Amino acid sequence: MRVLVIGSGAREHALCWALRQSPAVTYLACLPGNGGTTDIAAHIAGDPLDYAGCAAWAAANAIDLTVVGPDDPLGGGIVDAFQARGLRCLGPTAAAARIESSKVWAKEFMLRHGIPTAPARVVTAATLDVALRDLHAPTATYPVAVKADGLAAGKGVVIAPDAATAATTLREMIADGRFGAAGARVLVEGFMTGREVSVFALCDGTSYRLLGTACDHKRALDGDQGPNTGGMGAYAPADWLPAATLGEIEQTIIAPTVAGMAAEGVPFTGFLYAGLMITPAGPRVIEFNARFGDPEAQVILPLLDSSFLDLCLAATEGRLAAQPPVRWRAGAACGVVLAAATYPAAGSKDVPITGFADIAADVLVFQGGTRQHGEQLVTNGGRILTVVGLGPDRATARERAYTNIARLHAAGTRYRTDIGGQGV
Repeated sequence: MRVLVIGSGAREHALCWALRQSPAVTYLACLPGNGGTTDIAAHIAGDPLDYAGCAAWAAANAIDLTVVGPDDPLGGGIVDAFQARGLRCLGPTAAAARIESSKVWAKEFMLRHGIPTAPARVVTAATLDVALRDLHAPTATYPVAVKADGLAAGKGVVIAPDAATAATTLREMIADGRFGAAGARVLVEGFMTGREVSVFALCDGTSYRLLGTACDHKRALDGDQGPNTGGMGAYAPADWLPAATLGEIEQTIIAPTVAGMAAEGVPFTGFLYAGLMITPAGPRVIEFNARFGDPEAQVILPLLDSSFLDLCLAATEGRLAAQPPVRWRAGAACGVVLAAATYPAAGSKDVPITGFADIAADVLVFQGGTRQHGEQLVTNGGRILTVVGLGPDRATARERAYTNIARLHAAGTRYRTDIGGQGV
């Protein structure tokens, strides 16, 4: 089996690693890959946003299965380009990926199908003045979540504690074009209180299999301070989530979403990521993503005991309903992200990374913003790598992750010190 992974982050390194566990994979490539994927996959130069070029390369190289990691190619139609050539590609079409690429579309979809979520209003340039006035009304309540409609690399959501912050954020997104076309429409959403969890499902258009739970840490700094990021670390599973609540999530959110997408003629195939708030009134959807999470993939995939390749193939062929239950290894995983000190702003590149020889054999390091410069591994992005500790419980996994990330060195980097610490 010849397999291609699209993307260059730590998630794609984890996808490559999981696929490599199957002896049926005879050739594995990553386009464009990073400094870590080159150890386990062929490094293919290319642009994931060149959909026709990626599909042409896959066809010319007899690729049997392509797995797409990032959101931008999925939202832009890379799966459509592969399908037009008759190629097997795991991921939603552009129409189905709107569940992530358009927060307005997703909100309206949830309301149509009775999927529990927060109330929200849509603001555009035409309604901006009215929205700004309403933000200062005596009946307005805070905080609120202000969300750019389109993809913004995980940075398009601002929790506004007051009217002034909400108004400034709206102006920046709509009037100032902070996120370009992605911010032409903005959701102002009621704030939900509770505990967050990410629930994943692998879908084949009509059926699904739950693919684990995880808890992400999105804020840049300890204590959930600082700006939102793409994710500074995660742990899996969500050991505090009762089985009954997970069953409620499956019945009220996952199953109706898969059925609703199929009923609307946009069946969802690929990794469905439900970002949820467990509120006093029950689980509510914060947002959907149309792909595996990063850094959640890095902590979920090492716990998977079923063949990841077999699950991916079944999803692309509409055979998930016939698959046996997904098997999991006992224990927990905790992943800590090493990032540029300035992240989510751009950081310095080409900074040498050292210390890999001191990493314990049972600890995984999934690289993201790295590249090989001769014999030296150097930085090449904001989120540089994820160090994943495994153990019989979260506390042990967490200790292993932190012990080992301290052995890595790169000037101008930092990491949060409280990943996975809540409730341990």
